[in-house]
This record gives sequence, C-alpha cells and structure tokens, in this order.
Amino acid sequence: MAQAFQDLTVWQRAMDMSESVYRLTQTFPKEELYGLTFQLRRASISVPSNIAEGPGRATAGEFKQFLCIAQGSTYEVHAQLLLAKRLKIGDEEKLRMAEALCIETSKMLGAFITSLGKKS
Repeated sequence: MAQAFQDLTVWQRAMDMSESVYRLTQTFPKEELYGLTFQLRRASISVPSNIAEGPGRATAGEFKQFLCIAQGSTYEVHAQLLLAKRLKIGDEEKLRMAEALCIETSKMLGAFITSLGKKS
C-alpha cells in the first residue's frame, strides 16, 4: 500500500470519468442543477476520492473496503447516467463518453478488488 494513489491506473480512470461527468452536466438544463447535476457530480467525485483514501488506511482490508465503496459509487453514477439518457438530458456524445468511462472504471475496480483477494 506504499504506492501513491495518483499512480494507480484505476484512480486515473476514475478521475477521467469524474471529469467527463462534470463536462456532461455543464450541458444539463439549469433546472437540474440541484437534481441530477448535483447527484451525478457528487457520486462521480466519490469514486476517485475513495480510491485515494484507501491507501492511506492501516490495513489491506480497509483499503479494499474503500475500493468497494468506490465500486458502489460507479453503479450509482451509471444508474443516473441511464436516467439522463432516458430523459434525453445533456449532450448525447458527452453522455456516451461518461457512460463508457463509468463502465470501464467499474470493471477496473472489480478486477483490482479481486486481485486483493479475500482479505478483510
């Protein structure tokens, strides 16, 4: 766990996802500012934040717990992106990019969690 979180590829991808969500939500209608915009931004920044917090914890089990929290947030982001798609809110290309990055980040997190084994 001595590795700096910035060096983790999964953290870098999570930052890409969060940036993509921020760029997407800039295209949302103003009436969504306190609704879907706020929720998407909050959930998306939770992913790299929890990945970053993990290495600062004392045990591998605690690190894994924070990765699992980050994984849960990717599902939250994905669900919200699917709602935006259904409601036809935001730029379609930016929405596709955010969704692809969300799925990729989620898969990477799943593989990383698995690589840590069953330690708790």
